Amino acid sequence: MNWNKVLLLIMIFSSTMISISSPSWIGMWMGMEINMISFIPLMAKNKNVKMSQAMMIYFLTQSIGSLLLLFSVLMNFIVMSYFMMKLFSILLTMSLSLKLGIAPFHMWFPEMMSNMCWPEMSMLMTWQKFAPLYMLSNITNNFMFMLIIFSSILGAIGGINNSSIRKIMAYSSINHLSWILMMMINQTQWIIYLLIYTINVLMISYFFHFNNLYFINQIPNKVITLSEKFIYSSLMLSMGGMPPFMGFLPKWMAITAMINNNMYMIIMIMISMSLITLFYYMRIIFPLMLNFNLMNKWNFNKNNKWIMTMMFINLSLPMASIMNFY
Repeated sequence: MNWNKVLLLIMIFSSTMISISSPSWIGMWMGMEINMISFIPLMAKNKNVKMSQAMMIYFLTQSIGSLLLLFSVLMNFIVMSYFMMKLFSILLTMSLSLKLGIAPFHMWFPEMMSNMCWPEMSMLMTWQKFAPLYMLSNITNNFMFMLIIFSSILGAIGGINNSSIRKIMAYSSINHLSWILMMMINQTQWIIYLLIYTINVLMISYFFHFNNLYFINQIPNKVITLSEKFIYSSLMLSMGGMPPFMGFLPKWMAITAMINNNMYMIIMIMISMSLITLFYYMRIIFPLMLNFNLMNKWNFNKNNKWIMTMMFINLSLPMASIMNFY
């Protein structure tokens, strides 16, 4: 067992807990700084140029975001004018958006993701977003709606012309962030969205990591059994929010919340952009399902128990919807 990695993971999880449980902005900032310093060495398991570039991008963007956050928090205590407090609230939202990779502050995120491995990418897309999203849930301003629309549009359009699966997953994460931000109108439901999104991302990342997939043209050569094809396709459709699968539940909740708050224009924009994201998920699935090979059958190998577990989780939408909508 690599005890250095265990120590870093403990520090990452505990620093997020510090940020969540802290009663002040300074305590939250301190927890995120510990989180950043712990996550950077965790990425350094492969000592090559791409990983070094990803580490530098992450360090610089997180440092700029932390400086903006600290400046806005401290100036909010010094200057007590109503106009300046609103201005510093927007600046605080911008700093957290930069740390999260929300559009239009997203350019570092796909570039960094394209240089990383799947285990670190899955952590960056899920756990690393929890503390900044918790801080954003404590802020209310109209600037948030602009971020939601930008993230929905740019997250959908950015993934169309990419053959790299890692960049597609990065733009997909930006699009899902817009839905998570919209769920903050109902204070605690964004945590349910993030939890279901985390489960989907972990299953997809495990699948890509197990098959060593990084580009779309690798898929027909690596995924050959029918069971793997089925679960891979269902996972991608679940990420797009297709109704029979688990990923539809959080979008269903978000649409219900927006209808209850009469946000019909934003609903139309976000659903239209989700259809575009579903288009580039289908681009990944097409070469897999339309390719013929001689081993197109149900193989029961050592990986089959994980495939069946993922299939069961992904098809558990009726049970999850009963538990949620009571």
